[in-house]
Amino acid sequence: MSEKLYTVGKIVNTHGIRGELKIVPETHFPDERFAKGSKLVFVHPEQGTQLSVTVEAAREQKNMFIIKFQGFTNINEVEKYKGWLLKVEEQYLSELPEDEYYYHEIIGCTVVTEEGEELGTISEILSPGANDVWVVKRPAGKPLLLPYIDDVVLNVDVNGKKITVRLMEGLLDL
Repeated sequence: MSEKLYTVGKIVNTHGIRGELKIVPETHFPDERFAKGSKLVFVHPEQGTQLSVTVEAAREQKNMFIIKFQGFTNINEVEKYKGWLLKVEEQYLSELPEDEYYYHEIIGCTVVTEEGEELGTISEILSPGANDVWVVKRPAGKPLLLPYIDDVVLNVDVNGKKITVRLMEGLLDL
């Protein structure tokens, strides 16, 4: 496959005996990604083996999704996919509104202050409540937690992999 793939979830277990799988979502758009008819790809985390699949049915359950994929009818056919990643091809990514980003666009970006001081790189994104929190891995010291709000995040250059921020008092405890 020449398409770039982006992780949207992880297969953590089987569910029942009819071939359903438990998925931990890693996307802001689980309802869209796991909708009936969605084309996804199972990817083995080490070997990179790929299998194209289509969602037959999905339902949310306790922060996870129970998904039935077309062509699988019992637990024995899906057991081997535990631990695999669930990915989507780039062609199925939707255009996002301005000021919204996919995780893969933000993670790995360099973070600099408006004065040009480099703080580190974004290592993960947390969604604790009202707004996301971007975790900045720093060369030394504790990670920096940046709330994704207009007062803090001044500019996001996805292509240049650079984010400019204004540090509010109390954000940076050295």
